[in-house]
Amino acid sequence: MSNWDKEVDILVVGSGAGGMLSALVGAHNRADVLIVEKADLWGGTSATSGGGIWIPGSDPAKAAGFEDNLDDAFTYLRALSADNVPDANIRAYVDNAAPMLRWVMANTPVQYMAFPYPDYHAENPGGSAQGFRTHLPMPLNGKPLGADIRKLRFASPAASLFGYLNWHFSETYELLYRSKGWIRNLVVNMSKYWLDMPFRLTSRKDRRLTLGNALTGGLRMALNQQNVPLWLGTPLRDLVRDNGKVTGAVVEKDGKPYRIGVRKGVVLAAGGYDKNQAMRDGNAPLYPAAQYSGGVTSNTGDSIRAGEAVGAGTLNMQSAWAAPVFHVPGEDRGRLCTIERALPGCIMVNQQGERYLNEAASYHIVGQQMARRQAEHGDASPSWMIFDHEYRHKFPMGPLYPLMPTFLHNRAVRSILKQGRSIEELAQKIGMAPAALSATVARFNTHAAKGQDPAFHRGVATYDKMYGDPRHGPNPCLRPLDKGPFYAMPIYPGDIGTNGGLLTNAHAQVVDAAGDAIPGLYAVGNNAASAMGESYPGAGVTIGPAMTFGYVAARHMTGGNA
Repeated sequence: MSNWDKEVDILVVGSGAGGMLSALVGAHNRADVLIVEKADLWGGTSATSGGGIWIPGSDPAKAAGFEDNLDDAFTYLRALSADNVPDANIRAYVDNAAPMLRWVMANTPVQYMAFPYPDYHAENPGGSAQGFRTHLPMPLNGKPLGADIRKLRFASPAASLFGYLNWHFSETYELLYRSKGWIRNLVVNMSKYWLDMPFRLTSRKDRRLTLGNALTGGLRMALNQQNVPLWLGTPLRDLVRDNGKVTGAVVEKDGKPYRIGVRKGVVLAAGGYDKNQAMRDGNAPLYPAAQYSGGVTSNTGDSIRAGEAVGAGTLNMQSAWAAPVFHVPGEDRGRLCTIERALPGCIMVNQQGERYLNEAASYHIVGQQMARRQAEHGDASPSWMIFDHEYRHKFPMGPLYPLMPTFLHNRAVRSILKQGRSIEELAQKIGMAPAALSATVARFNTHAAKGQDPAFHRGVATYDKMYGDPRHGPNPCLRPLDKGPFYAMPIYPGDIGTNGGLLTNAHAQVVDAAGDAIPGLYAVGNNAASAMGESYPGAGVTIGPAMTFGYVAARHMTGGNA
């Protein structure tokens, strides 16, 4: 077809980390690239995230003294991933992840550090208890973004302080345990934020970029240097396939159809179907609640449906990155719960007042167990986080801050917090049999006093201890709940995005149901079925593969010379 409104070499649909990196690699290889983004903000779920990436055998890990083995990493992933995920896809990720990161650090302002963060199943063959496969972005000055920063998505409320102050992972620990100098450092960061004049008069954005904002902000800076345009408010409507090859796409621009032809290919990088209730109902019965997903509201599966319309196969559409989430009334997504569950002085119970899992396990495992419990027994959505007075004033619990009186929290947060002078009174306030909850707490307390959890082994696995309180012994995750008053907050089985999607090969090419590649069509991130299957091997296995396969796709389209 020749009746295009515009022609480019590569069209990237979506402005998350995977899409932006694919565009950047293509541009470095002299391709004419355009990014289109459905939302009026850029950065996707990547911008709201922690920005972590899981990278085996990286240069930063070697610099930190960790000599990784790629065969071990493959063994670890292969055993955890779904059987229907091809070996070649997992191998492509393992082999290309470190070269991708090396390229990013050499060609963008984004710099990563290897972090001593254990794999989620570190005890499994090939797993790493030392960590150093998870990498976190270093803070970045966002001023070079100029006006573009005003349209960068805010970090998730779970990854920022008071919903506006960006913080780095190390600062999270500093605030959590209130280590020496924490007040001074907090005052310094808040002062820098409020004194960022005159910018502060017209925007709430923190121009000290951290976590997912640092990753996406740094990629956008590099794209701007390459003069790669990013069109906001431009949703994909259809793909165009001619003589078997995808030759372009129809987007909506300024409210009208706009036809874009491509000479090399289209990269679908627009996220999963997190907020599409109908697609959840039809594909993911275990994760039915779109309102509890932590994905951004524009993730409605448009690109997955467009791929299917031109013959693409799909895989593991029932799957999601499961997670326990808090839901504050009025907010458009769930807040991921990571650290709180492992800290001493709390337990999670179902609506019968019973514990049913190891609270300190990875959020994916806990999210899956909550979802299965709800599907089988109907008593886990919500479950309840129960904690005592000492916990309340020492640690955060979702949107509830320590050291901050309850009345200073907003009305929505106060509405979901329940309090009782005794466990029995608390049980009554959350509609639970007082005797059942009291018996559960008494049983837990007896063992927790000895640092033991014979029922669910909380605090035994390496990962559990990652978020426990290192100052507390003998088990950093366990302490009796014996200091009233007592508190409860509802917690739900949710997710941080769906991860079933279009079937792809080791080059990130979309393939049809027969396994044949569709020329000119690629998919990365949650648009593609994850190489992790239904597992979550470690922190960063969402964005790590998105970026790696974005890098692979662009190199495949442009000759692999980036």
